[in-house]
Amino acid sequence: MPTDPATIQLPQYLKFLTAGGRGPFSDFAWPIGEWVEIEGPLVMCERGIHVTTIEHATEWLNDRCHPVEVRGELIEGDTKVCVRAARLGPALETWTERTARLYAADCAERVLPIFERECPNDDRPRKAIEAARAFAYGEIDDAAWAAAWDAAWAAERKWQSEHLARVLRGELYQEVK
Repeated sequence: MPTDPATIQLPQYLKFLTAGGRGPFSDFAWPIGEWVEIEGPLVMCERGIHVTTIEHATEWLNDRCHPVEVRGELIEGDTKVCVRAARLGPALETWTERTARLYAADCAERVLPIFERECPNDDRPRKAIEAARAFAYGEIDDAAWAAAWDAAWAAERKWQSEHLARVLRGELYQEVK
């Protein structure tokens, strides 16, 4: 009998890497299954191994997601944890280009009502979300996906420009004196 995905325990710590297995900020080539240890005092964002938790993973998404074992000293930050030593397990098979694209489409769809309330006659973002899903499932080609992306980008830039104009005209965010 297959395992119910909802019962699978996620690791406490995660590390997101580029497709080439490198840290996106450090460019460090991470070995899988080997402990990496940092010498000297840990300093958040300066010295240490930075990992995240599922609660903050969306801030660090990248091509590959690895479970991480940690040991030794650690410093907890707002969206990450700085640790003395870490060992990466193999990349999670559930985080792929396709699942990343579908996850992004789900996130975009969640806020779509906000855009549609402001721009009820502009369906470009909705069509882009549909295209992202279709591309993820191999139902459309690169050219169709690029066209949908361009249309959604144009729609967002249009809204941003119009919203900024409202701010600059003094229609929004007036201070109470």
